[in-house]
Amino acid sequence: MLRLIGALLHMECFFSIANHKLTIVEADGEYTKPLTTDHVMLGPGQTLNVLVTTDQKIGRYSMAMGPYMSGQNVTIQNITAIAYFQYLGASPHSVAFPASLLPRFDDNLAVKTVMDGLKSLEVGNVPKEIDTNLFFTIGFNVNKCNSKTPKQNCQGSNGGVMAASMNNNSFIKPKISLLQAYYDHINGYFTEDFPGSPLKFYDFVNGPNSAPNDTGSTNGTRTKVIEYGSRVQLILQDTGTVTTENHPIHFHGYSFYVVGYGSGNYNPQTATFNLVDPPYMNTIGVPVGGWAAIRFVADNPGVWFMHCHLEVHMTWGLGVALIVKNGQGPMETLPHPPADMPRC
Repeated sequence: MLRLIGALLHMECFFSIANHKLTIVEADGEYTKPLTTDHVMLGPGQTLNVLVTTDQKIGRYSMAMGPYMSGQNVTIQNITAIAYFQYLGASPHSVAFPASLLPRFDDNLAVKTVMDGLKSLEVGNVPKEIDTNLFFTIGFNVNKCNSKTPKQNCQGSNGGVMAASMNNNSFIKPKISLLQAYYDHINGYFTEDFPGSPLKFYDFVNGPNSAPNDTGSTNGTRTKVIEYGSRVQLILQDTGTVTTENHPIHFHGYSFYVVGYGSGNYNPQTATFNLVDPPYMNTIGVPVGGWAAIRFVADNPGVWFMHCHLEVHMTWGLGVALIVKNGQGPMETLPHPPADMPRC
């Protein structure tokens, strides 16, 4: 068994071992039905456990890791990192079998094929009835440049400034802990007006691309408040401003059921969901030019960050804080901070 950890910042990566299959048995700390594949793809913060059977002839086999980049016209270092999967008895200086199974850096189908087969080991406790429906767009923005030094500060498309957003709001990191501000009722550090769906619905995947006109975002430390115990369905929709891209969306404080995903704009009339044994994860790569549907029960009170795990996208504002309110009694209530909690 190999425990694979996506200790990554700005890239997602493929992984494979020459002449060997990988059988996925766990994703994000939750058991899955065994799924055998030639390769896997990991985003930042994602984890997979895979089984490898050493049934080849004694020798050294290349383990390869290479980039996955679904965005268009993005410059990357298309370099493969190599280590060795060496059988006992093999010479450490023997020629290694090359890892020829890595997909192309832009092979979206290779990512989709693995996700298609990923299912929980057991029948999940998936919320069937939903009382909180959310729809978040995710993607890039180009804001107009107001800098007095545009050559240094305005290097986005057509002289604009790059940003990223959820529901067209770029998240601004607060000056103090949001949890502290929420718990102590300190005003002025965040608002509770993050929209539960886009203010405007359009062809998300294919426009607009008139940067920096009609591609700007609002910004602020805006939060979405959810009642304790709510059965939540959230649609995450990729957008095509600047470029579509696979975004690894991570949710602090929760795991969630990935009940569906697909290409293009989400259409509730045609989308198909797995409500029996969907994978239970804490990070989901929202497909390039597509959507993912997740479900969870809001039973962990507090302030929880949801964000793209590609570091540069997060710094541009691709995130939101969700506030889950207290329920009834001590087991459903946010505990007091510890008496010895360090102060800023």
